[in-house]
Amino acid sequence: MTMQNGITHRSKVQEGLTENQHRWLCDRAQFVRLEAIRLIEIAKVGHYTSVFSCAEILAALFYDVMSLRRGEPHWQDRDRFLLGKGHAAVGLFPILADFGFITREMLESYTRLGSPLGDHPDMTKVPGIDFSSGSLGHALSVSAGMALGARRLHKDFTVFTLLGDGEMQEGQVWEAALFAAHHRLGRLIAIVDRNGFQLDGRVDDVIGIEPLSAKWRSFNWEVHEVDGHNVADLTSLLRQLKADKVRDKPVCVIAQTVKGKGIPYMETEPGWHLGYLAPEDAQKAINHIKGQEG
Repeated sequence: MTMQNGITHRSKVQEGLTENQHRWLCDRAQFVRLEAIRLIEIAKVGHYTSVFSCAEILAALFYDVMSLRRGEPHWQDRDRFLLGKGHAAVGLFPILADFGFITREMLESYTRLGSPLGDHPDMTKVPGIDFSSGSLGHALSVSAGMALGARRLHKDFTVFTLLGDGEMQEGQVWEAALFAAHHRLGRLIAIVDRNGFQLDGRVDDVIGIEPLSAKWRSFNWEVHEVDGHNVADLTSLLRQLKADKVRDKPVCVIAQTVKGKGIPYMETEPGWHLGYLAPEDAQKAINHIKGQEG
């Protein structure tokens, strides 16, 4: 195992991902990006770049790491997933449809009048959504409550929470961090999508959050850093963290990512936090993702 720029790297042998598994997870990340483009075409506006930065994270969790049963969103012993950065739900809904948690018909109704699928997820309307979003900053508190509840009910599931780095500016995140450390919630794993941007610009220009790793450690969390687009390293780390049944600290994984990953002009233009691709531009974006355009 080596460290480069604070990011943990593992060899193929150490991380244990087969070539087929690696290809499959890369394919699923591509699927998330392509489906986000397709669904945003229905809505005519959406959060492309917020989805693209966490596509590999979603793929690793749902298609490898988390304990889930296809077609059974209400299985009591499944792992929980809370999307703190709820504006990226357009990347999560296709996965729920792929797992049979929601129907294809529901997916195709995205943002239409009367549809249960909106820009943010609603746990009262969408099977497989563990907590609603809208106002950011609440997901970690609810995740901590779920992890504590699991312990008291003698359940073995793990609670995963995906947070935006701009979300680190919310005071409630740090209250939840204190609570989780105090109660030694070792089955709670928070993943920070550290893509560096939020709606108003660069995260550290709006309100600086560094040194982020040191902050989480000072709250008595176990902290890891990883390249959030390296499927092998990311999956290996999350597998190891989930497998640790005796850990008595909650875990924060800081995933270094690129906002808009996969579309060159989105990676360098923060204005794409919310936007719309005209059909010809959407096709160019699809070609970029599929590797058919330089």
